[in-house]
This record gives sequence, structure tokens and C-alpha cells, in this order.
Amino acid sequence: MKIRVGHLYPDYLNIYADRGNIAVLAARARARGHELDVLAIGMRDPVPIGTVDLFYVGGGQDREQELVAHDLVAKAEPLREAVERGAAFLAVCGGYQLLGRSYLDGAGNELSGIGLLPLHTVAGDRRMIGDVLLDCDWAGETLAGFENHAGRTILDAGAEPLGRVVAGFGNDGASGYEGCRYRQAYGTYLHGPLLPRNPWLADRLLEAALAHAGVEERLEPLADELEREAHAVSAARARSRGGRY
Repeated sequence: MKIRVGHLYPDYLNIYADRGNIAVLAARARARGHELDVLAIGMRDPVPIGTVDLFYVGGGQDREQELVAHDLVAKAEPLREAVERGAAFLAVCGGYQLLGRSYLDGAGNELSGIGLLPLHTVAGDRRMIGDVLLDCDWAGETLAGFENHAGRTILDAGAEPLGRVVAGFGNDGASGYEGCRYRQAYGTYLHGPLLPRNPWLADRLLEAALAHAGVEERLEPLADELEREAHAVSAARARSRGGRY
């Protein structure tokens, strides 16, 4: 089975090796006999209607976010429609912020987002940096990664966070939550890249993408010894750090 992935702005939003998440998805799909067909969707490129099973957007600095924000807003309608129809979506850091309604950056510029996730972000005067560990009780799993952001992301009342912060700062350093999820769309500040040390989330995205492509398949587990070790090391670093700002 061929899984079509739409990689938004790979030339602009790829900080902290976020492109590595695509490599993980490709390897884990290939191990189950599937193939990733990755389509780069750049500035002024149209979003294919109905044919992309999984969208991905990485992180960037304020300058890169400002460069792509207007173009992303022009793509808002087909992206929102795709998620409503079951397509998967992973957004990291800067991409996560732009999936909300707005981002007020450190220079006082307000960038419009696409309103896919129920949140908005305001830049703070200090960065929140370090290893982070989340309890994703909705999935019965934990997520471990690395955060480095000045943005304070505020979820709307009733919004579903990606996880509860066990250690680290999370969305805003105060709420105790990190990330946001809606249907099969997931936004997070976790770099690392995220998926090599959290293979369960990679598989969840692949299963959603396969379902969008018309294939209902429960992916068979992989060995994942190295992935579990990477997760454990990252989680231990986060716990030793604690959650103080």
C-alpha cells in the first residue's frame, strides 16, 4: 500500500532535524510492507484534495514562520477539510503554533494561523528549554522529547492536550499540559526529532493514514529495542530536570 504524505514547507520549517520524523514514518511503513510517497508542498503549491493521507509540518524560527504564514492561511480550507475527512496531521513547534488561530511573536507581529487546532500563542520574554516527558493517558503511553520555545500556547476551554507534563514546561510553563490533538491531528513542541524515541505515535499516525487510504490495519509491533532505549534515556533526563521554570 502506498501512503501519500504531504510535507509542508520542508525548505523553511526543519529545525532540530524535524525532517527525521519523515524518515521514521518511511522506515516503519516499509517494515510492514507499505511505501511512503512524500510530496513536498511549498510556497504557492496547491494542497491536493482528497489524496494526501498524512500531512507533516516541522518547526522554525520566527523569521521562517513569518515567511510561510500567509501562504499557509491560503491553504487552510483544504487542510481543515482533509483532517475532517480522517487524514492524519503532525505539526511540530512553529508548525504547531500556526495550526492555531494566531501567533503573536516577540516583535509584536501577529501571524494568522489556520484555526485547525483550538488555541493561540503569544511569545514570552524567556525561552523554555530542555527535555520534557508527557503522560498521554488517552493512549496509555508516554512521550519524551526536547523543547525550545518562547511561545506560550493557550488551549481553548475543552481542547484536548496531547499530554500532561510530568517534567518540563509544556505549552506555557503553567497549565501542566503540552500539545493539542483534534481527530487525527497532533500538535506539539517536542523536537528530538520526536518519532524515533516515540514509535507508538509514529504507528498511530500510520494507522490513521492507512485508514484514510481505505485500509483498516492494526500494525504489527516491531522490535523497537533502540527506540525504547532512546525513550528511556530522554525520559530520565526529563525527570532529573524536573518542571521548574
